[in-house]
Amino acid sequence: MPATDFILRPATPDDCATLLALITALAEYEKLTHLVEATPEKLRAALFGAHPHAEAVLVEAPGAQGAQAVGFALFFHNFSTFLAKPGLYLEDLYVDPAWRGHGLGKMLLKYLAALALERGCGRFEWSVLDWNTPSIEFYRAMGADVMPDWRICRVTGEALEKLGAVA
Repeated sequence: MPATDFILRPATPDDCATLLALITALAEYEKLTHLVEATPEKLRAALFGAHPHAEAVLVEAPGAQGAQAVGFALFFHNFSTFLAKPGLYLEDLYVDPAWRGHGLGKMLLKYLAALALERGCGRFEWSVLDWNTPSIEFYRAMGADVMPDWRICRVTGEALEKLGAVA
């Protein structure tokens, strides 16, 4: 099935359960299901609440019983102080393994790159797990540089509580 047969569309509040199913599938692929705390309600608040923190797009495959979501990308804006411009940060991209090889990952990346340009962004960035060789090779083939000199720093849970405590 060519990529042109698939539908790429922004997620809506009614898609939160579908998004959670895809997020859970991604977590299973990455062996990180123990970290998933998302619920449809949390996603609805984060993506569609009074102050949305992120956006998502879905890829749907046509079917006899209607379109079926087979992939997604979740993203948000960050900011580059050096460029003095916003950036677009891809938090997660996932295509169901049964639907890989149809150009859907490429479709999602191209859509987000075009959106970044449309919004005046100076960068489009994301992270990839160091063991995920197929994705690294795919991203390089799409023109991405894998930044060897940068490491992600993260503070969560009790460490975040301690760091954020008012002195």
